[in-house]
Amino acid sequence: MRNLKDVDLTGKRVLMRVDFNVPLDDEGNIIDDNKIKAALPTIEYIIKKGAKLILMSHLGRPKGQKNEKYSLKVVSTRLKSLLDANVYMAPEAVGPEAAAATAQLKPGEILLLENVRFYAGEEKNDPELSRQMAELGDIFVNDAFGSAHRAHSSTTGVGQLLPCYAGLLMEKEVSMLRKVLEYPELPRMAILGGAKVADKIGLIENLLGKTAILLIGGGMANTFIKAQGKQIGKSKYEENVVDIAGQLLKKAAEMKVELILPVDVVAADQLSEAAKPVIVDVDHVSDDQMILDIGPKTIELFKTAIKRAKTIIWNGPLGVYEFEQFANGTREISRAMADSDAITVIGGGDSAAIVISMGLEKKITHISTGGGATLEFLEGITLPGVAVCEN
Repeated sequence: MRNLKDVDLTGKRVLMRVDFNVPLDDEGNIIDDNKIKAALPTIEYIIKKGAKLILMSHLGRPKGQKNEKYSLKVVSTRLKSLLDANVYMAPEAVGPEAAAATAQLKPGEILLLENVRFYAGEEKNDPELSRQMAELGDIFVNDAFGSAHRAHSSTTGVGQLLPCYAGLLMEKEVSMLRKVLEYPELPRMAILGGAKVADKIGLIENLLGKTAILLIGGGMANTFIKAQGKQIGKSKYEENVVDIAGQLLKKAAEMKVELILPVDVVAADQLSEAAKPVIVDVDHVSDDQMILDIGPKTIELFKTAIKRAKTIIWNGPLGVYEFEQFANGTREISRAMADSDAITVIGGGDSAAIVISMGLEKKITHISTGGGATLEFLEGITLPGVAVCEN
C-alpha cells in the first residue's frame, strides 16, 4: 500500500475519508465513539506535519437526501473534544461553501465536511461528484476501512483523481487481516456467530481452506443443526440454505477441518425479557422451544478448542446477547479470547461492541473497525477502497 509517511504533507490540503458512521440513540447522541477514536492517530499525524486536513464521512442511510437526523454536527462536536486542534464543520460536502471553508483552513487545522451520503451520486460513484470532491484536496488519504468494500465517490472515485495513500488505520487493518489469512501462527481457528448463514457462505468456504478448527454458534448454528437432521423447535433458521449447510459440513469432514457445533443450548418458549431459559441437549429441543444461546457444555467445548489455537478470528455473537439470560455464551467466549495466548482478531460489528463493553479490548490483539468490509476481506474479495491505495 502507498504509505502516508512517504509523502511531504507540509502545507498540503489533505482530503481524507474516515469512517465516522457511529451509532446514535433516539435523541441523536453518540452511543459509541470508538470509530472516531480509531482515526485519531492518522488525524494527529497529518496535522502535526503541517497539513490542512479535510475530513469526509457518511453517517447512517439518508438515501441521497439531506436529512438533519444524519448530520455530522454531533461528530464534529465529539471530535473537537478529543483533539487539541481547531476543528470546523462545513455545511456541505462539495460546492462553494465547502470550497470557501477549505480555503480558510490554516496548516494544522481540521475541516469536517457534511455527510457525503446527502448526495445521490455518492453511492453510485458518480464521476462528477468525485471530481468536485477532488477539487478540495491535493492528496487523498483513505483511512475508512469500514467502508472499503464500497466503490463510492468518497472511497474510490476521488482516489482515482488525486495521489492516493492509505491512512494508518487502513494500513493496520489490512496488514493484520493479511497476516492472519496468509502468514498465521498455526493452528488457526475461526469462530462464527450471528444470525445468517447466507451472508457468510463465501466466508465459510474460504476459511475451510485456511483453518484447522471452525466453531459455529449464534442463530446461524440452527441452520447447521437442522442440516444434521435434528429438531430445532421454533428456532429461527434459513430453510433455503439448509442443503448448502449440509454440503459445508460434508466438505469440512473431507478437508479434515474440525467443525464444532453446539452440543447443548439455552432455549425458551419465547424471546422476551420475561423468557425463562432452560438448558437442553441439542438432541432434545422440543417443538415449543427456540434456541437462543449456546449451553454450558458447548462453552467448555469451545474454550478447550480456543486453548489449542495460536491464531483466532471471531465474528458474530453466539446468542441473543441483547437479552441478559441469553448473553452468557458470548461473554464467556469473549473472556476466553481475552485470556488466550493466541493472536486474536475480532471482525468488527457486534462482536467488537461486546468485547469493548466488557472492557476486554486491551487483551485482544486486533479489533477491526470493519463489519462487512472485514468479512469480505476474510472471504478473499478485493476491496475497492483498499485497491485504490495499493501500488
